Parts: sequence; C-alpha cells; structure tokens
Amino acid sequence: MRIGLLFGSFNPVHNGHMMLANYFACFTELDEVWMVLSPQNPFKSQAKLLAFHHRYQLLQKACEDVQFIKPCDVESKLDLPSYTSHTLVYLCEKYPAHQFSLILGSDNLLSFHKWKNYDYILHHFRLLIYPRPGFSDSTSTFPEHSNIVICREAPLIEISASFIRKAIAEGRNIRYFMPHKAFEYMDEMNFYKSTRGRKNPPL
Repeated sequence: MRIGLLFGSFNPVHNGHMMLANYFACFTELDEVWMVLSPQNPFKSQAKLLAFHHRYQLLQKACEDVQFIKPCDVESKLDLPSYTSHTLVYLCEKYPAHQFSLILGSDNLLSFHKWKNYDYILHHFRLLIYPRPGFSDSTSTFPEHSNIVICREAPLIEISASFIRKAIAEGRNIRYFMPHKAFEYMDEMNFYKSTRGRKNPPL
C-alpha cells in the first residue's frame, strides 16, 4: 500500500488536520494517510503539551469513522527525542510491503535541511508538500529534486492548534473547529481549559 505520513503533535487534532489527511488520501495516489502522533518534537517547546495518551485518544476519536485515515502511535515505542528518520526506518522494517511518503507543510520544507539525517529521508522517500500561510512553496533549497512534489491544490489551512487552545482557555466555543467525537471527549475531560480554580488538571 502507498501510505502518506502526516506527523504532528496534534495538540489537539482539529478539522484542519483532518482536511489535509482527507485531501492526500482521496485526491492523490495514496491509499491511506497515517497521522503519526509525536511525543516530543525536537524543534518545539513542550509547554502546554497534553500528555501523549490523551492526544492519542483524541486522534483515535477523530479517525474513528474514517477508513482511509489512521491514527499512529509508533513514536511512543521509540527513543526520545523523536526524529523522523528513526521513525521511517522502524516503519519500513515493520511494514516492508508498504511504500511511505511524507506529507509536509511548505514551512517545513524551508527548514528541512536542518532535520537529522535529512539526506537519507530525501533519498529514500517522497516529500508531498502542501501550502502553509505565509510560506512560499519554493523548492530553492532542493531545486528540481525528483522526490519533492509540490501539491499546490491542497487546501490552505489557517486554523492552528494554538488558536484552538487559546480559545478554549478563554471559554470560547470551538465545537465546529474539531471532529465531533474528539471535541466531545476533549470537552468532557476539560482539556486545555483554564486551570484557575481547578485542583486536578489532566495529567
């Protein structure tokens, strides 16, 4: 099978993530998209990061009724910090019949040369690049590389997880920004709500 890997903290998963996964699963040659939950991104602060098992539960709820989008917790089994090259080696060994591609935002392409073992990734895997607000889709860092595919028709997503978290902390309703089952679970568990006056925030 041809699998697209969409890595992220998904803190929390929202409809923008699902729109991208749906686009690549249904409008490209991919058979499935796996949403790979990252326990620790080497380039991001861990502040305000919900525990891995809670984020994975939200991701499972979001993907529950979709056959071609799968949650993936593979990085919880690997050493920290999480490096994409290590995850790819593990997946290729575990699923030798699958052909994996990376789904990346254009902002990640601009900093891709800073990734650990980026040359190995670029040599062995296709990079499917979707547009990100404020970032050019220029491939000047890797001009005309055969493994880089610019997907200009992919939807431009302006919603962000930080927007979701801020809105929740302010007591705003974000019901229509998230998959229904994920939103219900998050709301029930009081994730991301202001901890002011609460004795036991989620761990």
